[in-house]
Amino acid sequence: MAELKKKYGLVTAICMVVGIVIGSGVFFKAEKMLTITNGDLPVALISWLLGGIVLIISGYVFAVMGTQYEKVNGIVDYSEALVSKRYAYYVGWFMSTIYYPAMTSALAWLSARYTMDIFGFAPDSSHVMTLASLYLIFSYVINTLSPKLAGRLQVSMTVIKLIPLLAMAIYGTIYGISHGVIAENMNSVVAVTESGLFETVPKGGMALSLILPGVCTSVFAYEGWIIATTINSELKDSKKNLPRALVFGSIVVVVIYMVYYIGISGSVSTAELLSNGAKYAFTTRLGDVFGTILTVFIAISCLGTLNGLTLASDRGFYSLAARNQGPAPKVLNKLDEATEMPSNASMIGLAVNVLWLFYFFLANLTELGDLEGPIGIFMFDSTELPLICVYAFYIPIYIMLMVKGKNLNAFKRFVMPILAIGGAGLFIYAAIAAHGMKNVGFIIIALFIMFIGACFYNKKAEDEKQ
Repeated sequence: MAELKKKYGLVTAICMVVGIVIGSGVFFKAEKMLTITNGDLPVALISWLLGGIVLIISGYVFAVMGTQYEKVNGIVDYSEALVSKRYAYYVGWFMSTIYYPAMTSALAWLSARYTMDIFGFAPDSSHVMTLASLYLIFSYVINTLSPKLAGRLQVSMTVIKLIPLLAMAIYGTIYGISHGVIAENMNSVVAVTESGLFETVPKGGMALSLILPGVCTSVFAYEGWIIATTINSELKDSKKNLPRALVFGSIVVVVIYMVYYIGISGSVSTAELLSNGAKYAFTTRLGDVFGTILTVFIAISCLGTLNGLTLASDRGFYSLAARNQGPAPKVLNKLDEATEMPSNASMIGLAVNVLWLFYFFLANLTELGDLEGPIGIFMFDSTELPLICVYAFYIPIYIMLMVKGKNLNAFKRFVMPILAIGGAGLFIYAAIAAHGMKNVGFIIIALFIMFIGACFYNKKAEDEKQ
């Protein structure tokens, strides 16, 4: 079997962590965070911070694993080395058929949404869905036919996407402090009037019960860091560079998210943000021209995240085939001679992404998403539940790191994995509390997909030496 060549450096790896995590989520979920927390800024900031702490702890523990193991696909490698080959297969199958495509398809739509917003098209219009499909296909073509170009795009788009975040963080914070907007938002919440409009009212106290739903909302904005481990076999000096990228990139993300959220909350009142969206803050304080320019940057930011997600997604089935597992491994483990990329596996990955894009449309942009009862529970939020579910897969890996990591010191072997287990538990509990019966619908669909994966499991390959 041909092996992937080492072609990426530390800068690309860091930009992959930062570029995948920072994208649409902080823009897309900032508005939802305000809605869920009733505009309670301190509660929202606590929710962002808790999600960020889990990100840093999880990234650190996986960085420790990265210094120990290297093969084809980080998370699958760690599952195989610490738990078992069978467990690694199911982790890889979940990532390839649920986790990667759920995120990637959502990012294709978000990229199209922010692009078409510039021209005044509604998020659920056919134009947005058509462009989303084109973005998805184009991203796969670039990553499959020209992986080095995709890596360069990841670096450049990461720089571009920081512009609107830092601009609003700096300007909004200065404006908010000097004009008292931050102080006002800190001491108020949002209520809905009889006419259905939002208004700012004084708050009686912090609604701590809203923290868990807020944490659940933050997951999509923070997720994606694990995808950087998919290029560990293509990363130069990966046992040093991958851990550095995971830890440094995670810290950068949390800091930028916190200052951006403070900045946007200091630009206008919370009621105005909820009524008009985050774009209103940009256009109100920076003018229509600069606001439009920054919206373009946001669209580019989403495309950068889509590029990073695709970079991992088109390697998903290859990581299984490389172990002689999954459907048609002898076909999917082949690399194209010209590009040195798994083109066959990429095409399967694209097909799965298209299916998830169609599901995203049904569940989030049609009336089916508002239904109650048996059908309604299957219309879950694919930007949250699949992402949180992956943390359940992390827990056995954390436990076995404590069992097998005899060469590690106590801090790396016990303290951080225990904290990581606590963080995973927090996310899982938050999902149960926030999504109710839709968790059942997701579990049923996920189990069906995992059953399909079980049909392709190769018992003989489990007994072979890798």
